[in-house]
Amino acid sequence: MLSDESIFALIPEAFETSDLPLPGRNTGKVRDWYTLPDKRRLIVTTDRLSAFDRNLAVVPYKGQVLNQLAAWWFEQTSAIIPNHILSIPDPNAAVVREVTPYPVEVIVRGFITGVTSTALWHRYSLGERNIYGYTFGEGLKKNQQLPEPIITPTTKGGVTGHDERLTCAEVVEQGYVNAVEWEQIQSAALAIFKQGQEIAQKAGMILVDTKYEFGRSPDGQIMLIDEVHTPDSSRFWKLDSYAGRFAAGEEPENFDKEFIRMHYAERGYRGDGEPPVVEPQLWVQACKRYVTIFENLTGLTFNPGEYPVNPRLEANLREGGWLI
Repeated sequence: MLSDESIFALIPEAFETSDLPLPGRNTGKVRDWYTLPDKRRLIVTTDRLSAFDRNLAVVPYKGQVLNQLAAWWFEQTSAIIPNHILSIPDPNAAVVREVTPYPVEVIVRGFITGVTSTALWHRYSLGERNIYGYTFGEGLKKNQQLPEPIITPTTKGGVTGHDERLTCAEVVEQGYVNAVEWEQIQSAALAIFKQGQEIAQKAGMILVDTKYEFGRSPDGQIMLIDEVHTPDSSRFWKLDSYAGRFAAGEEPENFDKEFIRMHYAERGYRGDGEPPVVEPQLWVQACKRYVTIFENLTGLTFNPGEYPVNPRLEANLREGGWLI
């Protein structure tokens, strides 16, 4: 395991943005991407940490964990559905097929939980019993496991700039995805989630809910894209303490990046205005948690990449023939 001292020393060198001799860099919350020849794309995962719809920090090795963990999951799920991965030329980079993303995010939920406006428990606590097209009975408790996982799709951004709730029927009725492809996507999403829950359980974790994205390749194949079962896209709880805490009405022990949101919330920050300055030890803890999740889920030993990242990244891309 990485020492606190070594992580702390790397914070000033954390990988905030890629700087490659390629045209047309695009930037998202966490990833940068570049268009390559032959309908390919280079995705670079940085160390940026996003919460409350803003980047709060850069955390050493976070980008490597996300990239390598997603690559591992893409391999695990390839028997269920194809994915866009072509090559992992660097710990922080992936070369992928260029596909057309479907305009919905596929959220799969195994528990009734959450406090955001789109969360099941939030809607249920307001008295709603028909949520996302599903009917929920009386007497459910927060953080209770659902009889079966359900799909609760949302738009990507929507007219308000925020994700808008959809029912599974509305995805087809409103023309987001045709009926045949939506059925295939739903079937794949539930199968991937089931596999994810089984692997997480063996690792002493509960996969609570997650977000999947799908796209269509130029030849019409439906593909899994973006990321899979990472601490950024998924909620994990510790398995060994869940039952006791649930019975006592206590919150489960989270094992994802939720502890960062909670840290800020305890200081009165929930996304409005300038975030408070927090101690660097929080980012050391974040790094160690990301690495632990990677090792627990994959059973692999995390092999930290060399810093600074940009020179290493460029060298690896040249060696792989992706840069001339």
